[in-house]
Amino acid sequence: MPLHALMPVIALWCAAVAGAQDPSLATACYDVGRELYSEVNRRFAVHCQQTRGLEVQMTLSFGATTQQAERIIAGSPIDVVCFNQVTDIDALVAAGLVAKDWDRRLAHRASPYFSTMAFLVRKGNPKQIRDWSDLAREDVSLVFPDPKTSGNGRYTYLAAWLFAKDRFGGDEAKTRAFVERVLSRATVHPAGGRGATELFMERGEGDVLITFESEVLNFASSATEDAANYEVVIPPTSVLAEFPVSVVDRVVDARGSRELAEAYLAFLESREIQELLTRFNLRVHHPEVAAANEVRFQATRLIDPVKSLGSWSEIDAAHFAPGAILDQLLAVAARTGDGADQDSSSPISR
Repeated sequence: MPLHALMPVIALWCAAVAGAQDPSLATACYDVGRELYSEVNRRFAVHCQQTRGLEVQMTLSFGATTQQAERIIAGSPIDVVCFNQVTDIDALVAAGLVAKDWDRRLAHRASPYFSTMAFLVRKGNPKQIRDWSDLAREDVSLVFPDPKTSGNGRYTYLAAWLFAKDRFGGDEAKTRAFVERVLSRATVHPAGGRGATELFMERGEGDVLITFESEVLNFASSATEDAANYEVVIPPTSVLAEFPVSVVDRVVDARGSRELAEAYLAFLESREIQELLTRFNLRVHHPEVAAANEVRFQATRLIDPVKSLGSWSEIDAAHFAPGAILDQLLAVAARTGDGADQDSSSPISR
């Protein structure tokens, strides 16, 4: 749908539910998206009130996306998911909660914005971290979330894999060896991205925090005194990280909230929210907003996992299914004595 047509559609959808009794919308987002989506939800409620006099009660759940998907499958009544990995929405599809064509119902594979993975290092960059190759060194320790529970962690894994695949000309043995070394450099894997940030910053663990570019840029641009103690490193090659969104079809149809939920997704494509996204250091598709904010982002070659590795269902089967490549490499790392602690029940895991 053309961007200029979105706002009339949103107004129409709000009007369609204007007669509802105290309409509500339950949204769920990935761990480090909590501040962003708190503001998106607030603005959406204001928009509906100002345009149609509709008082919408908004709620927000946040956490590691795999755990969020599991809760929804178990019965949590979430209307809209704003996740950071396709595989968790696909899990909802497999459970019969979301339609199979969810990623074709909106533009850009139903990802209103995108990002990549970047590094946060301590002031002066004492280990001289420049790109992914530095993360496999024995003198470097890493902090990143668990790829088994976190979209953030899966993109970290995929970024390392795609870098190595590119560096070694597709040689799988060398690629596996490189990624195994990167996995072995983390001594603990929090379940979500914010837990990893807290571990690195508040507990002083690790030489490098690997997380979304938006997360490290948000922190570096903050007014906190701690920001001066760290530096951002944007690797010259990294992964294209998309942030898929969808209504949860079974829930919205049962609650009668489909029109409102679809209005919310359309609102994410509006100029107002596209501009808000850039203020959270996320890259956007809106051409005018993207051009106006180009200076925010370092030029980086982003490798699309789908173009390099196949569909997300193929990626999931090859890399993230039980016993697949990720589990195999974690097992190798554990046998060498440097393996990551996979206990996600740690107090920092949420």
